[in-house]
Amino acid sequence: MFPFVDREEELDFLEREYRREGASLVILYGRRRVGKTALASKFMKGKPALYFLVTEESERQNRAAFKDAVAEFCNNDLLRGADVDDWGLIFRTFCEGPPEGKKFEGKKLLILDEFQYLGRSNPAFPSVFQKIWDTCLKDQNIMAVLCGSLISMMEGQTLHYSSPLYGRRTGQIRLGQIPFACYHEFFPGRSRRELVERYAVTGGVPKYIELFHDAPDIYSAIEQCVLSRSSFLYDEPNFLLQREVSEVGSYFSIMRAIAAGNRKLAKIAGALGAQPSGITQYLKTLTDLELLEREVPVTEASPERSRRGLYRIRDNFMRFWFRFVYPNVSAIESGSVRTAAERIRENFIDGHVSYVYEDVCAQGLRRLCAQGRFPFDRVGRWWDNSDEIDLVALDSQGGRDIAFGECKFWGRPVGVNVLTALQAKARAVRWGGEDRRERFFLFSIGGFTDDLRALAAERGDIELM
Repeated sequence: MFPFVDREEELDFLEREYRREGASLVILYGRRRVGKTALASKFMKGKPALYFLVTEESERQNRAAFKDAVAEFCNNDLLRGADVDDWGLIFRTFCEGPPEGKKFEGKKLLILDEFQYLGRSNPAFPSVFQKIWDTCLKDQNIMAVLCGSLISMMEGQTLHYSSPLYGRRTGQIRLGQIPFACYHEFFPGRSRRELVERYAVTGGVPKYIELFHDAPDIYSAIEQCVLSRSSFLYDEPNFLLQREVSEVGSYFSIMRAIAAGNRKLAKIAGALGAQPSGITQYLKTLTDLELLEREVPVTEASPERSRRGLYRIRDNFMRFWFRFVYPNVSAIESGSVRTAAERIRENFIDGHVSYVYEDVCAQGLRRLCAQGRFPFDRVGRWWDNSDEIDLVALDSQGGRDIAFGECKFWGRPVGVNVLTALQAKARAVRWGGEDRRERFFLFSIGGFTDDLRALAAERGDIELM
């Protein structure tokens, strides 16, 4: 059985909302396959709960199916046999509860999954639900959870200030991917190297991870689960973008340009033969969808105004797909899957995994800082026109503590020469005064040489991770 991993914080929040006196309305949304339904199913166990999955059918068909679900939940024969065209009547029946002789223990829980499809089939439905909430649900001992996987539609229908439901919610969760720190729970017995390789493709998306679960190694997993035209991952980016945006081709071109190494706004525009002002809205949309992110050197005082920003694909699978699959689509479609697989094997580690490993190390360092082990409140990359440092961590409040990190996904141990090179690059970072306190973090998947271990034991400013 595929394990349910992490989500303690989200479950705790939902339980607090459930224990809240009176009615609760929670919005639960996030990208497809990230685990919203699994979270909702875990939460509803042991509670008097009605789960209803909205389909892409018409409003009338969904209303009829919801009526039958409520009739079954409440054991209401009258509703079961009725032809109802009023959403309010169905919700009022749900509020009235079970017939005489049957009792619900605790607050009733209603989960409407893929809620956005109701608003798509009837743009007025958020107003309909707002009226139902105000006149019926909000005065009952009920918790309603509206789930959705189309981020832009869910935000527009439930969270935006122009939505009729704005101000009604008592809480919201935008469900993200599972962090690497919990990734080993999916693959007990796998080495850390194997975990990083798999995470580099699946990221923290449970459905992707499940596909990779039984594969003996990363390359067979890629060939079976991504390069196979019968696998949903083969066309996943197209599927995701088609549901969120209208001009899929334009967004594909931008992602492809960034995957090819064009990370500055001007270079992305140049690769597309466009003006920078003509693609900024596309970049913002992709950033809002958490597919892209704009990075600036971590030492920048005003990141939002920095002119040194670089764009990168934030999602591991998207980064892998646009780097390795999209350029090989012709070969795959013509039946030359083996050719595509060999090209991936040649460049997978140096061209992809090594960069994801930097993200893994950054996640780990942020977690240690949050636990109070190190005095840093900002962790990120740093670069100038000639040098780049994988990780720089600093105390932006105190202004004295700074750390420099190098991340090596090598097959051999890291030695003193890597530390020496990192110390040289650190001198180019203009931050803090002459009395700043420096530390050096070396992350290595292949371990460390005896000489470096001895030096780290002798000094107090070197951390071998």
